Amino acid sequence: MSKPEILLIVSGSIAAYKAAALASQLVQDGYAVQTVLTAGGRHFVGEATLEGLTGRPVLTDLFESGRAMDHISLVEAADLVLVYPATANTITRLRAGLADDLPGCLFLANNFHKPWWIAPAMNSNMFAHPAVAEAIEALEQWGCRVLPSGEGRLACGATGPGRVAEPEEVATLIAEAFA
Repeated sequence: MSKPEILLIVSGSIAAYKAAALASQLVQDGYAVQTVLTAGGRHFVGEATLEGLTGRPVLTDLFESGRAMDHISLVEAADLVLVYPATANTITRLRAGLADDLPGCLFLANNFHKPWWIAPAMNSNMFAHPAVAEAIEALEQWGCRVLPSGEGRLACGATGPGRVAEPEEVATLIAEAFA
């Protein structure tokens, strides 16, 4: 039996460093991990880090030569798609159906026959904003699983909801899903 394929989309949050820890843990647990890094995510974690941890090149560009059909083939190959961390921008873009980047095209190529999980990560005020709350509700109605965010100290110094789920927690949820 082949290893389950995890498609890990990393968006532009300070919590992106936790995506590296999660990718490492998933590979150690026997999953094949393919990472997609958003333009914002590239500001927080390097491609070399994710490639080194997964053993696979990191995908960033919807229009990279020779990869024009990745938005279809990656979703078809994935056993689970995970957006970790998912910023307010990423969540509302997915809800709006914007497909001008690789994550947006991946989302629209998804038919929800395979799990699509979203792990929010943002400031508490952003997390509580009606645009984000409505987007999360719509994504759940469409079939996405939105992982619970934690509460605690945030990067901005505030305390409250919006912390991304810890890598160990997410790895456990994934293991349970494939058990």
